[in-house]
Amino acid sequence: MKLLSLAIQDFRNIGAAALAPSPRATILVGENGQGKTNLLEAVYFLATLKPLRAGRLAELVRFGTPRAVVAGDFEAAGGPRRIAVEVDAGGRRASVDGKPQDRLDGYFEGLAAVCFSPDDLSLVKQGPEGRRRFLDRAAFNRWPAVLAEAREYLRALRARNAALRTASPEVEASFRAPLVRAGARLLLRRRELLRELAPRVAAAFAEISGPGAPAVGISYRGAGGLDLEEGGEAELEARLGEILDRRLARDLERGYTSAGPHMDDLVLGLDERGARLYASQGQQRAVVLALKVAEIENLRHALGRPPLLLLDDVSSELDPQKNRYLLEYLATLPAQAFLTATDRRLLEPAAGPEATFYKVEGGRFGPLDS
Repeated sequence: MKLLSLAIQDFRNIGAAALAPSPRATILVGENGQGKTNLLEAVYFLATLKPLRAGRLAELVRFGTPRAVVAGDFEAAGGPRRIAVEVDAGGRRASVDGKPQDRLDGYFEGLAAVCFSPDDLSLVKQGPEGRRRFLDRAAFNRWPAVLAEAREYLRALRARNAALRTASPEVEASFRAPLVRAGARLLLRRRELLRELAPRVAAAFAEISGPGAPAVGISYRGAGGLDLEEGGEAELEARLGEILDRRLARDLERGYTSAGPHMDDLVLGLDERGARLYASQGQQRAVVLALKVAEIENLRHALGRPPLLLLDDVSSELDPQKNRYLLEYLATLPAQAFLTATDRRLLEPAAGPEATFYKVEGGRFGPLDS
């Protein structure tokens, strides 16, 4: 699926913008704080209905305006279609060809977007929350139904946490059942995703790092000793229920659920040693780059084409060897990409003859002089 045109109204600092993206590389050049990342977030939001950085949807609406709108014309397998999403004080509304979409199956059909930003480069050394976010975004790209499943789990989690603070242990049991059902579904998704990603991460890391590099491994660490290796949904549901039962006294005392997908972690290792503690900064960045390449290749295999790629000023954060690998990889990948930089020279090796350059200044976009 290719994005043919993009229209933005009152999104972040962008008052109004209309772009005709390149079928390959659309490169946004400008100083920091001018709106390059905001445009990438608009594209990501259009493709996923999830904000890239905002904690609340209201943060996406330009200050002093009632709503934000992002719309795009896509070339799809069944013919062209226009998708749009609007955000205001009442929430978020999505449409396809002008028709509101309450069920989002049709909206997400064929859509997938992978974003790579400088914040991702700290994925190895930061806390578990960032690694869970990577897992869930990758799982959503792979299976769009994960969005509804994650919402169901979050609703069940909030309900149980409220019960833990206000109810008796007997009442809590009724809130535990829907939580473990929704949790087991998310755990199955994560397990399947890791099984698909693991060999691709290992291959990409070896290529990035060269001969003699340590072997990279990824695994899942469930809170409370949850075993994710084997078993179907019913078995995982039973295991999670047993863990919550053992932790009930603690959870009642603290007023929150201390085990489940919201507390788990993605473990990254080099030669079976924790990358967070033992990997150099260069190795940590190579691991993150390998994770992103593995996600792209996994989607390419599953969908039959690469996803839409969004790269936000990553080249300025990578050393020359890793940046060269990334740009050479992008140059050979038949994908549509949006890239940002403060200096166009950083990205010209990946541009190609079809690249389109835009100058970004104060939330406005115009042709960039060569």
